[in-house]
Amino acid sequence: MGLQCGIIGITNVGKSTLFNCMSNAKVEITNFAFSTNKSNIGVINVPDNRLYELEKVQATEKIIPVTVEILDIPGLTKGANQGEGVGNKFLGDIRNTDALIHILRCFDDENLAHVDGSVDPVRDIETIDFELQIKDLESVEKKIQRYEKLSKTGDKDAKQGIEILNGIKEHLESMQNARSYEMSEKDKKHIGDLFLLTEKPIIYVCNVDDASAINGNAYVESVKEALKGQDTEILVIAGKLEAEITDLEDLEDRKEFLSDAGLTEPGVNKLIRSAYSLLNLFSFFTVGPKEIHAWTIKKGMTAPQAAGVIHSDLERGFIRAEVMKYNDYIELGSESKVKDAGKFHIEGKNYVVDDGDILNIRFNV
Repeated sequence: MGLQCGIIGITNVGKSTLFNCMSNAKVEITNFAFSTNKSNIGVINVPDNRLYELEKVQATEKIIPVTVEILDIPGLTKGANQGEGVGNKFLGDIRNTDALIHILRCFDDENLAHVDGSVDPVRDIETIDFELQIKDLESVEKKIQRYEKLSKTGDKDAKQGIEILNGIKEHLESMQNARSYEMSEKDKKHIGDLFLLTEKPIIYVCNVDDASAINGNAYVESVKEALKGQDTEILVIAGKLEAEITDLEDLEDRKEFLSDAGLTEPGVNKLIRSAYSLLNLFSFFTVGPKEIHAWTIKKGMTAPQAAGVIHSDLERGFIRAEVMKYNDYIELGSESKVKDAGKFHIEGKNYVVDDGDILNIRFNV
């Protein structure tokens, strides 16, 4: 299941620093605005301690976590929708992502110039939102024009589409994002092919100095106030501190470093899990001596659909799913004990898979 989160923000806010902490790819970090002309892509493992708890019950040769692609999109600026800075190319890169992680500069550093002359994360949100809204307006207006041509032929669906699109157009023109525009699932078909930039789910990350890693600072408070009432998540992460943690190869050294900083785990772990949740995803497991494997599915998927994530043949020839709940398996300590306790379930095609389910798929092709 190919899923991708895009890291966005203005230049010099710490996007590449956090990208390097999260992903298997490393990119150059500079103090210069617009120092790169391409987006960078990496793969991140979604932290899940349940995999290692499962290994305590079932010894295995390897553990395979779920992964999500992450795209580090170079800094945007005022006028990006007209080609300023890195311009339209990177707005196009954003269109291909499933969700957004907006990095906000919430720290002072006299050696790192702000492109707009001063640190103001709320203004930076407005800058990025405006550029994305303008691009979305272009997409909506083009589709309205297409629908107007169709409506002249008597196409009733096109006429209804014009009404929906005009509502979204007014919403965008009033400096609002498409994700806050209320519409029915039926009406969403009229914008599904537009992949609107401001419709994508979003997490805001306040990149703070080391001293503000736990309690935040005044910049963070201004962001929380500005976003009050919005359906989003705000995380506080000290990017420079995270980079130092990532550079430590020894696990015990990392734990000691975290403890000294007053943290229980790296902030990027929380960010990765939040991004996974933002995409409306969770994991199920397959467990055996060869491998313990976490698999990604969207909430609401049935057992055959989950089987298809493993291999298309399993979905095509699905017979049944043998299901154990993660907590039962861990508490009881083996498959046989789960069976003895009457908690080993045989489920059919209508079974909706839960987060943490341990599945064994029976199939025939």
